[in-house]
Amino acid sequence: METILTEADILVQESKLYKAIKESDLNSLDELLHKDLLFVIPTGEVITKEIDLKTYRDGALKIDELRPEVENLNIIDDLAVLTLTMELKGKFNNVPFEVTYRYIRFWKSFAEGIKVVGGSGIAI
Repeated sequence: METILTEADILVQESKLYKAIKESDLNSLDELLHKDLLFVIPTGEVITKEIDLKTYRDGALKIDELRPEVENLNIIDDLAVLTLTMELKGKFNNVPFEVTYRYIRFWKSFAEGIKVVGGSGIAI
């Protein structure tokens, strides 16, 4: 049976993702990110789930503040496309940063739950 996605479903998943990012919660991130995730980071590099998780595992990225604002959310069958801006404060490799990004994120419904399958982020 096909799961029907709702905006509420996606916003719940987004909230879980924000919490996992802020807390560097590897177990939650592992659950929320699809094994075949592809994400374009602000440098233009394409990363995988494993590369993303390694950033948290190694302690390279620490988020102190995270303020998201969802701009658009489209549900297309079992896929959700979301755009948002996010203000971030933290440290990357112990270098402080404060930046605003615009993200696009793709959530897809699977038998085991709703997972991020792709996305991209740019500094604005």
